[in-house]
Amino acid sequence: MAYSPDFRAYPRASAATTAAVLDAGLRAYMLRVYNWMASGLLLTGLVAFAIANTSLINAFYPVVQTPFGTAHQPTVLAMIAMFAPLAFVLVLSLGVNKLSTTAAQALFWVFCAAMGASLTNIFLIYTSESIVRVFFITAGTFAATSIYGYTTKSDLTKMGGFLMMGLFGIIIAGLVNMFVGSSALQFAISVIGVVVFTGLTAYDTQRIKADYTEYAYAMGTDGAAKRSVYDALSLYLNFINLFMMLLQLLGNRNNN
Repeated sequence: MAYSPDFRAYPRASAATTAAVLDAGLRAYMLRVYNWMASGLLLTGLVAFAIANTSLINAFYPVVQTPFGTAHQPTVLAMIAMFAPLAFVLVLSLGVNKLSTTAAQALFWVFCAAMGASLTNIFLIYTSESIVRVFFITAGTFAATSIYGYTTKSDLTKMGGFLMMGLFGIIIAGLVNMFVGSSALQFAISVIGVVVFTGLTAYDTQRIKADYTEYAYAMGTDGAAKRSVYDALSLYLNFINLFMMLLQLLGNRNNN
């Protein structure tokens, strides 16, 4: 998913720019993007693990007595944590051309921390072993797909519209299933979600590469630093959503 500054008004990179210099700059830029994404994922994981394995969990999901036994009941704080990442994404995307580089970077870190708080409940639903296993499966799938998007000569832009339609379909089906509670529908959502977010990973990787190649020297050092945060956010969201879809398919649930 693309949340990046609009550089279409900038001129294309000069024809005199050597391919070697441009390629070196591209590799450095992609490394920066992946470093931002990986650092964000690390922060998200640390926050989620810290809340789930300390007394902080009681502020989010305290144990309450129900007619069927004890259960973890989400609090208002948990509900806020669940919707907070969406608010941050809206701020980052709507203020994409207004935020300074420092502000965009700070919001990215806060967003990743908020995402960690929102994902705390996965440690209550799934076993730690299956969470770790699915994480590495996701990492391998993401890496392979992103490498494909970076190296392929095929034009993936035509996939964009189809994948966005699939994304909106997943969102609508997920909202419907909140009221229906169908396990079959949830399974279908997860399967389709894996396909959509795998495709978006390849698509966004190629888009990031193409945009840098086209606007590298127009955006400047500060523009590149800012843009790398938004490009990292796109890949981060693809990774998180792919992880959640795979976890729903492959995760082992806790007995309690």
